[in-house]
Amino acid sequence: MPAEITGRPFELRARVYFEDTDAGGIVYYVNYLKFMERARTELVRALGFDQSVLQRENIIFVVHSVSARYHAPAQLDDELVVTAGVLELKRASVRFAQQVRRADGRLLCEGEVLVACVSADQYKPRMIPLALNEAFKTVQANQSMQDRGEAESAS
Repeated sequence: MPAEITGRPFELRARVYFEDTDAGGIVYYVNYLKFMERARTELVRALGFDQSVLQRENIIFVVHSVSARYHAPAQLDDELVVTAGVLELKRASVRFAQQVRRADGRLLCEGEVLVACVSADQYKPRMIPLALNEAFKTVQANQSMQDRGEAESAS
């Protein structure tokens, strides 16, 4: 069953485990990308799509490029809130805006991830399935409405 689209970016809660940290006891920088990956996967699931079913239909999503900015460290046992919002949607790709925050709201990492839709057998670009594309458009449109509302209330 698809998630209710609220206009806010999708949120996934996660906990920092020992395996996520480096020798200094903070989350190793690349592990923020793992948290972001999980949030994107769960967003697709919340929209009513199962990636294993998509794969059987010869559709997979691969990361094309990533940019990330690190603001503060997460530490062992921190509860994280990882968001995934649709920033840009094209025929065969989606650009996500993502953040990792501590549960207290402190921004730890933010970034953009460009994900391409490709055939599972030949890794060649293919169109995002229409139903999933429409679901992403709904997420993007609702986020834009919320962004406009927040801008209006701030002025």
